[in-house]
Amino acid sequence: MIGSRALEKEQWILCPFCNNKTRIKVRPDTVLENFPLFCPKCKRGTIIRVTGQNVVAINKTKK
Repeated sequence: MIGSRALEKEQWILCPFCNNKTRIKVRPDTVLENFPLFCPKCKRGTIIRVTGQNVVAINKTKK
């Protein structure tokens, strides 16, 4: 029961370009600085910052 509640709070990180799910999930206590995020659908990469499930794109790179 405790593990299932933790999974409900996890969220997928969405691509800032195409708004599709990436392969990364974050929890409410996740903190990422300068994380290289790659979208398998649109094949683009970006550097993101995550704090408390809030995702901010720092540097968007082209295809």
